[in-house]
Amino acid sequence: MDSGWADPVRLYHEGRTARLLLDNARAVLAEGVGVRPDELYLTTSGTAAIRTGLSAVLAARRRVGAAVIHSAVEHSAVLHTAGDAGVEVGVDLLGRVDLEAFAEAVRQPGVAVAVLQSANHEVGTRQPVEAAAAACGDVPLLVDAAASLGHDVVPGGWSVLTASAHKWGGPAGVGLLAVRKGTRIAPAWPMDEREDGLSPGFPDVPNLLAAAAALQARLAEAAELDRQHRAWIAEIRQRVAADVADVEVVGDPEDRLPHVLMFSCLYVDGEALVTALDASGFAVSSGSACTSSTLRPSHVLAAMGVLTHGNVRVSLARTTTYGEVDRFCRVLPGIVARIRAEVGM
Repeated sequence: MDSGWADPVRLYHEGRTARLLLDNARAVLAEGVGVRPDELYLTTSGTAAIRTGLSAVLAARRRVGAAVIHSAVEHSAVLHTAGDAGVEVGVDLLGRVDLEAFAEAVRQPGVAVAVLQSANHEVGTRQPVEAAAAACGDVPLLVDAAASLGHDVVPGGWSVLTASAHKWGGPAGVGLLAVRKGTRIAPAWPMDEREDGLSPGFPDVPNLLAAAAALQARLAEAAELDRQHRAWIAEIRQRVAADVADVEVVGDPEDRLPHVLMFSCLYVDGEALVTALDASGFAVSSGSACTSSTLRPSHVLAAMGVLTHGNVRVSLARTTTYGEVDRFCRVLPGIVARIRAEVGM
């Protein structure tokens, strides 16, 4: 805060100091993503990165067409940006895209870009990114890696990648947009000295440094944390299914993110369950992970054909302990039983 407050495009001493700090943050973040620093643009959020990246590719390929091929379980930012040009490809009961249908869709004329998340942010199921990239051919593939970066290996083959710092334990307000060399983009803003027009405005250098430090630390811990989290999520999955009646645990039990789990309880209001768990000391979510404040059913669960109500999304943090996991599994059955009793079930 003391050293990075100035505008990094200014030539006075404080501006040059801020620029050095900004360049350092970009280099660390680029290394974490696996790209060159000049391929990484810094945005104000993962949502902004998706909207900016997708719009820039669409604008550059408008002569080819306007169609956006995407899975039915993408982040709402993808669905909103694609709009009427979006061509939705279905998923199976585990939440994995129909690869054959995806490949067929990208082969159609008029396709500008394809979008596929690395893994689903609600149910944790990984997507076949490398196979989808191979099927895309000359069509650029945008991969939303927000749920994976810092937690899981992100497959290659993509042209554009987006991520969000708060997902790996960094501060809110920092998003990443990586664009491989050779991928044509047409930014909406003038190509000035600020992120080449992909993210205009005064960069938050202290927050960017914090995001870089957090990603560096999370990647250093990745092997141990992911092994631990995978075992704990497997235990929660088993205990919830065994101890709670009429529950549906969703997502792929094996080919998934190590730290995320979603389950749905029949005859239980999801918001009531989240509130009761919060009172017991557990911060979990319900509904769509990206639009839970709207209280709308999750479009991800609807696309999978599973229960859309009474759902709980559990996400383990680096500070989570086994004691917390064990207590969650012990108190959950009683909370569900009480809520069901209150509505006469």
